[in-house]
Amino acid sequence: MRVLILSVTAGFGHHATAKAVGDMLTSKGADVHTLDVYAYISNLIRATIDKGYLFSSKHMQTLYRLVYQLAENGGAGYFTAGPSIINIINALGASKFARVIAGYAPDVILCTHVFAAQMVDELKKRKKLDDIKTIGIVTDYTLHPYWEDVPHVQYIVTASELLTFRCVKRGIPERRILPFGIPVHPKFNQKLSRADAAAQLGIDPQQRTLLLMGGSMGYADHVKTLEKLTALGFPLQLLVVCGNNKKQFLQVEQFASRYQGDCVIKPYGFVHNVEVMMSAADCIVSKPGGLTVSEALAKNLPMLLVDPIPGHEERNVEFLVNNGMAAQITKHFPIDEAVYELFRNPARLATVRQTMQAVAHPDATERLADFVLQWNEPSNAC
Repeated sequence: MRVLILSVTAGFGHHATAKAVGDMLTSKGADVHTLDVYAYISNLIRATIDKGYLFSSKHMQTLYRLVYQLAENGGAGYFTAGPSIINIINALGASKFARVIAGYAPDVILCTHVFAAQMVDELKKRKKLDDIKTIGIVTDYTLHPYWEDVPHVQYIVTASELLTFRCVKRGIPERRILPFGIPVHPKFNQKLSRADAAAQLGIDPQQRTLLLMGGSMGYADHVKTLEKLTALGFPLQLLVVCGNNKKQFLQVEQFASRYQGDCVIKPYGFVHNVEVMMSAADCIVSKPGGLTVSEALAKNLPMLLVDPIPGHEERNVEFLVNNGMAAQITKHFPIDEAVYELFRNPARLATVRQTMQAVAHPDATERLADFVLQWNEPSNAC
């Protein structure tokens, strides 16, 4: 069976989801290839989408939030009766990309970004992919704008059953919704004891441990967080992941070298063992990216959420806080107060973990892979 996974470079999460699903399908015998859609149309368009997303979500947050909300409320038709910019790009590049797809001759196409799904929808409308089955994967705890505008994509995977009403309200028939959860790498579903995880990291398994993350680009201000946490007056082990932000990594290293108290501070750059860190931690302090949130849910790790990107990450916060799985750090509920209250009340941590266990989909990746493989069997053809 041949599977083609289409992604878009806009941050790190969409590619990570593609890799998680691809690895699982490969382990089950599928022939899998993953492509960045716009890399095959125009490297300029690819770079513009990625850098435009990163710049606007960080430096133009008010405008980004407004545009997201307008799109969320009205879909592609909200701004104009005509096609969106992405629709125009897809229309212009459709014939070229159809030839790319034909070269792989896939039985099934999976899309980990709505822009990729829009390209597939455009090709479906042109009768270019008639014999190919298609699935879209939503990588946040919401329904991004424009997913309602791809009716030719046969199924849409969502993060939770709790989002089904929202999808139906936005015009997606329930029969097309697969609430499997956001796929994460299978290693997050593997059992690893706290003691074994701590041994791998060289830390004390009996000590209170916080994992601090700021996304792959290291957007969080870890030094300010460390200043507050180390002033709490009780010992903590602080695993500080800076991602690709080398400047921040050096700042955290310098802070750790100057610090003289009872806390243990361990700085990291971009890491490949987040699942080990999560297994060793009592709580994660992180930006609420869909992938990180899903990994924490799979590891049953309570969350304190900071600095959400406007739009989709704000929706992640709403979902998690409203369902009792996380707290949001704000000016009026700062990180030191949140951590102090959390560790003063172990019963609260236990309650949060129970809630997470009821909502999490640690088997999301395998469920999706099994669905794809069974769907492709002749008796299950649609």
